Amino acid sequence: MVDKMASETDTEIDLEYGLDDRPPWLKAILLGLQHVAVMIVPATAVAYIVAGAVGLDAATTAYIVQMVLLFSGLATVVQAYTVGPVGAKLPVVMGTSFTFVGAAATIGVNYGLGAVFGAILVTGWLVEGLIGWQFKRIQKYFPPLVTGLVVVIIGLYLVPAAMDNAAGGAGTEHYGALYNLALAALVLGVAVVLNMFTDGVTRLLSTLIAIGAGYVGAAALTVTGVAPGLVDFGPVGAAAWFAVPQPGRFGFSIQPVPVITFAFLFLVSAMETVGDMSSVTSAEGRTPTDEEFRGGLFTDGLMSSLGGAFGAFPVTSFSQNAGVINFTGVMSRHVVGIAGVMLAVLGLSPKVGAVVTTIPSAVFGGAVLLMAGMVAASGARLITLHTTLDRRNMVILAVSLGLGLGVATTPEALSGLPRAAETFFGEPVIVTALSALLLNTFVPGEQSPLFDDPEVPAGDRDADAVSTD
Repeated sequence: MVDKMASETDTEIDLEYGLDDRPPWLKAILLGLQHVAVMIVPATAVAYIVAGAVGLDAATTAYIVQMVLLFSGLATVVQAYTVGPVGAKLPVVMGTSFTFVGAAATIGVNYGLGAVFGAILVTGWLVEGLIGWQFKRIQKYFPPLVTGLVVVIIGLYLVPAAMDNAAGGAGTEHYGALYNLALAALVLGVAVVLNMFTDGVTRLLSTLIAIGAGYVGAAALTVTGVAPGLVDFGPVGAAAWFAVPQPGRFGFSIQPVPVITFAFLFLVSAMETVGDMSSVTSAEGRTPTDEEFRGGLFTDGLMSSLGGAFGAFPVTSFSQNAGVINFTGVMSRHVVGIAGVMLAVLGLSPKVGAVVTTIPSAVFGGAVLLMAGMVAASGARLITLHTTLDRRNMVILAVSLGLGLGVATTPEALSGLPRAAETFFGEPVIVTALSALLLNTFVPGEQSPLFDDPEVPAGDRDADAVSTD
């Protein structure tokens, strides 16, 4: 089924640059910078949140941020170009996911960061490596209905966080201030206008130009005294020009609860990556091939474990950047490869990274709000291209999205569950993915792996099952 879908091109979007196209160098660099600008703040935010919860000092926090950027960049380059069987040869931007924030913070407080990085080191490659290795056998359990729902919930789940950033950042003194909302609206408006009403380079770089316009506006507000400190270059002066990665800086501790917790989260991360890769290739009107899925999952697991050895949190595919690809029509993996190099350089130079992180939350929020919507829209597109919306599939959509959005918007509803169950079922992606997976598997229908596969006659299915065991 996947191979058939991979050959479909009549439903692709209007691509400016295809998978293997190489834009001119200057344009490619700017397009790569656009990917970096969209993902760098949320990628580093995970490090800041966990460091704050654990109580790390500024220097240690800066080191973790550095490692996050370095391994996000290396993993992105591997995805674009591959190293042996590792990598998908797809434009998949990698970064740290909010999926791991709660567990990393809780385990860091209760068990220490050594237990966090020890669990990452063990479970990253073990879980996602196993899934990638056997993905050809289990891929029938992840049809477009399931992976599309994962993409949709990821996009919808990002919207509240984007709105918090657009308002200035949750918990900040000036949350909801008019100037924050104005900056977010400026970024959103510029991006939409340039994308919808212009052609050429301005459309391709619409998100980057919009972030630049918002940044200029924020600087003006800072200089005029309307919003003092909105753009703060203080951390830039304090940051070092170059820092060397230090393996084992936080030590390693292998303990059962952290290992089991991260094993479940890496399963979710694998489903996110499957969904994001499907979102990327949906621009060509297809789903990824077996080889692409396997290589992408190998990258998730191996680079997460390798990064954990140096003090980086797990890397996974970034949904915002899948949205950028569908929004701009630039699918070139070489552009994403350039973005990966940029991220790796930022990871080796804390001072350069500090400059990028001066982007105000409101500016970032305006861009991510658009990208989150595009992610959800690309997931919906993936579903509608390859799924008949009959009664069965509509019920699966309703139950999966209803439960996922339910725990996302009202997490306190699960407070009566045991702590471990509350943590597990409080993840919207987990709830949506498991609901879609179980319902699609056990309810008879076209995409069910147990029942009505339209490509394999009932008699042949039994024979195939015998021959592959």
